Amino acid sequence: MKLDPISLLFDPGFIANKKFYFISGNELTLIEKIKTRIIDLLQDNRNTTLSKIDSIKDYRDEVGLFEDKRIYLIKNCKYLDEEALNSVRDSESIFIFIQENLQKIKNIKTMFIKDKDCCLIDCYDLDKEKKIKILNNSLKKYNVRLEKELYWFLVEKLDNRYGFFEDSLRKILELNQNEITLNNIERLLTINEKGKEKVFFSLFKKN
Repeated sequence: MKLDPISLLFDPGFIANKKFYFISGNELTLIEKIKTRIIDLLQDNRNTTLSKIDSIKDYRDEVGLFEDKRIYLIKNCKYLDEEALNSVRDSESIFIFIQENLQKIKNIKTMFIKDKDCCLIDCYDLDKEKKIKILNNSLKKYNVRLEKELYWFLVEKLDNRYGFFEDSLRKILELNQNEITLNNIERLLTINEKGKEKVFFSLFKKN
């Protein structure tokens, strides 16, 4: 199956019940957010351990005595094919693969879409529709009402990268209602712009 990343983030009823997750795309901040969200869902109310390995070839079936499951976070899709999935399908482990877009992973994505035990999540820059969805959910969460002009200003001006969009929007909505003005929003966005390169660089190092 293929899942929309924004729906995953904002659907309170989403259940992480797949064996294999493949998180891909070219938007690093969204990839990081989705990875964290899936791990949190898998670890919620479960006795699980997170292990990090370079490829599926490094997998060892090592679920501990007091563990229900072990989550394997796999850095890339090297050696990943149908035979590799079948070799670990009956284990108690759950597998999360992280891979930025490459031409050679097209067949892997197709495999994940067709397999009932798999979930593909593609992460790209936010389009207008996704920005609106995130903004509406955030306004509801913070119980904030915006004038029409400010609403569409945010849709247009907030960053297309999820992490920066989320951070800027949070700072705006944490203002008092009477402080959410066009002037204050423009000032916040200018301040945020200065720190983006540092944050983006740290994501590259983390991954």
